[in-house]
Amino acid sequence: MMGSISRSVTEFCLDLYNKLNRNAENTNIIFSPMSISVALALVHLGAKNNTAAQIEKVLHVRKAAERMSLGSDLESAAPGMEPELSQERQPSLSQCNKDGDLNHEAFQALLLQLQNLGERYVLTLANNLFIQQGFELQRQFLMCAKELYGAMLQTVDFHGAVEDTRIKINSWVESETQGKIKELFAPGMIDAHALLVLVNVIYFKASWERKFEEQKTVQRDFKLNENEKKPVQMMYQKSTFKLGYIEEMGAQILELPYAQKSLSMIILLPGDTAGGSTSGLEQIEKTMTYENLMLWTSSEHMFEMTVEVYLPRFKLEGTFNLNEVLQEMGMTDIFTESKADLSAMSFAKSLVLSNVVHKTYVEVNEEGTVAAAGTGAVIVRRSLPLTEVFMADHPFLFFIRHNPTNTILFFGKLHSP
Repeated sequence: MMGSISRSVTEFCLDLYNKLNRNAENTNIIFSPMSISVALALVHLGAKNNTAAQIEKVLHVRKAAERMSLGSDLESAAPGMEPELSQERQPSLSQCNKDGDLNHEAFQALLLQLQNLGERYVLTLANNLFIQQGFELQRQFLMCAKELYGAMLQTVDFHGAVEDTRIKINSWVESETQGKIKELFAPGMIDAHALLVLVNVIYFKASWERKFEEQKTVQRDFKLNENEKKPVQMMYQKSTFKLGYIEEMGAQILELPYAQKSLSMIILLPGDTAGGSTSGLEQIEKTMTYENLMLWTSSEHMFEMTVEVYLPRFKLEGTFNLNEVLQEMGMTDIFTESKADLSAMSFAKSLVLSNVVHKTYVEVNEEGTVAAAGTGAVIVRRSLPLTEVFMADHPFLFFIRHNPTNTILFFGKLHSP
């Protein structure tokens, strides 16, 4: 059941990366394809006809529906649920999943898994729709948004009190992300003409399955390009990891698991070639299709071995207003007053989506991403004669994957730590 959703998220991820990367040649990029997909699925609940079909296309869910029917999986999964619960909720919830190809139950199932990663993880994902007061909302939509996506709709007054509204949205975001994301909207970022603003934030911290020892972190140079370098705090550890190699472009792939291996960070490190590391990075970007990504990170391609890992500490925050990008990807009607059909959300004919804002916060340090207490037993492994060196001292791509479902939660490029 999750297979098709993880594929959709990955295909959407690569599309979005290519779009964001065009204007970000020499900058860091970080976003959460899974989180944005969930946010758009939430909007899809309120959309109809062509407006809904365009969201399905952008999210790559149409192909998914043709590839495999998801209905049967859900049937077989039902007996494990408490029967009285499913009977009581089914009639109303079943109307949430409209005629389109987007399987809202599959998204909901994924969200439930991500909310139960264990105490060594904090993954906070929050979606909220802020709507101009005066729009009458459909009860069905409000119920489905809450049941499926845990999203609450808030009525605000963009027209009369845009500054108060901005502060209100910012403080909601700050409380959802444990204070890490403070000022999502700078003054002037929200328009007084806004009608519907979708805010999607995700905050992640976890501890590595094998921590880096802090006393081994040293200052080293990170090569930004052929001519420029900057000193960074480079973490080090020698341990057993899965490592792969992409022969055609001399790139290395390393998997660094987080606690209990529920999630892993996968790093795609270009070969440090004579032509400068940027060309290696561009080579990976050009050939990075869904099929190749699956192939490169498959178990046939990666082997357990002793690896000396050098990885910079880094902290990335990405904020994107996704309006333009989503329109380029084909989601045009929802932003256009004469075409938007959000009639499953509101009775008003004139409702359009004004803004889609996404913010991601990811931090990588010795403990994992943000420190966690408690130390595990140290396992001493016999050292194999073969030791590989993985030296991440030049720009690389990385993603954080939910291993049980193979879903990409975060995707990024570290150009400068």
